[in-house]
Amino acid sequence: MDTIAENYVKLLLRVEQYNDDFVDAYCGPEKLRPPALDSNDKADFPFDEFLKEVTLLLENLEAINQDALTELEILRKTNLEKNLIAAKAGIDLLNGRQLTFDEESRLLYDAVAPQFSEAYFDSLLKGIDGILPGKGELAERHNRFVRQFIIPADKLDKVLKVATADARQRTGRYIDVPDNEKFEIAYVTDQPWTGYNWYKGNNHSLMEINTELPIYIDWALSLACHEGYPGHHVQSLLVENHLYRGKGWVEFSIYPLYCPASPIYEGAANYGVKLAFPEKEQLAYEKEVLYPLAGIDPELAEDYLALQKLKEKLRYSGVEVARRYLDGKIDRAAAKSWIMKYSLDTPEEAENSIEFIEKYRTYIINYSLGEDMVKQYIDAHPEVAENPDKRWALLAELFTKPIRPSAEIEIR
Repeated sequence: MDTIAENYVKLLLRVEQYNDDFVDAYCGPEKLRPPALDSNDKADFPFDEFLKEVTLLLENLEAINQDALTELEILRKTNLEKNLIAAKAGIDLLNGRQLTFDEESRLLYDAVAPQFSEAYFDSLLKGIDGILPGKGELAERHNRFVRQFIIPADKLDKVLKVATADARQRTGRYIDVPDNEKFEIAYVTDQPWTGYNWYKGNNHSLMEINTELPIYIDWALSLACHEGYPGHHVQSLLVENHLYRGKGWVEFSIYPLYCPASPIYEGAANYGVKLAFPEKEQLAYEKEVLYPLAGIDPELAEDYLALQKLKEKLRYSGVEVARRYLDGKIDRAAAKSWIMKYSLDTPEEAENSIEFIEKYRTYIINYSLGEDMVKQYIDAHPEVAENPDKRWALLAELFTKPIRPSAEIEIR
């Protein structure tokens, strides 16, 4: 498996030369990196060569006698197999292969998101309509209300740094992080996302925030936890230190964006927000700390949190619009209208969401479905009911062992 894993890493790094998004992070040996290509070499994508290599790696992995493996080695083998299947699908897609939304997500992420009707989302909008003040169209009333909760540009850095420090402190009570870990924040523009964590290796991450989009007060904790603690930063250093450096499994030195780990990474990052700041604690913390820092009236916090709880139930609307748009069932204009209606986004925010779908395609399932997968996996452990703190150890276990919670879950 070590040889197969090393060749898998080499293959991914070569494919990355033709598509920058193929590999999200790499902290492995520099000797595995291929020589740089010039622009002329990048013009010809060696599909047949890549396809032959990944097919051979899958055949070699299948030939390994599983009876001779330990339980942990079997988990490793299964994980490597699913990653090779995803890599093969990714190479096919780069070569122009056409797949339906669900076919693509099954091959890349080993998961398929449930489908919901417009009637389902319409019923959820009725609940939101009932709590928003004023008269007029729902979207207009919503956007007028939430404008009060945008963090002013001159206060954003302070708010995010305080939220990140407190998320780190809470996470540190339950998960040991190396003394030399480093998490930095930078501000960028012209991106299809609000925040992104770039893991640099050696326990170092850079979180970039897209300041072209409004950053609402609830996003402060979401970004601090999802991108940082106990989210992507902590996830990545756990994987690096326990699986790559600790066990010497080189396949864990690389994170291909389009792989079965993505639902776990994104789902656990979302789950971690609620784990670090449960609802009552979140409300108290935001009212006492973040609202004053942002210059927003703390008396509005309860109403805003109630709105966010209702909007969270709409999260699969983003998956559904992506499925319909990428499957060609609706056009771009209809997709934008859908997002404005069911995500209650402004036209500018909806346009940004469309750009995200066009760039990252089925990756969108990983946030909603991934969170449900992680939650169900953790809740299935009976000891959690008696000791809720056990959830922290189970969350960390996802990144210290090659565990893949099942996507075959009942969405509630």
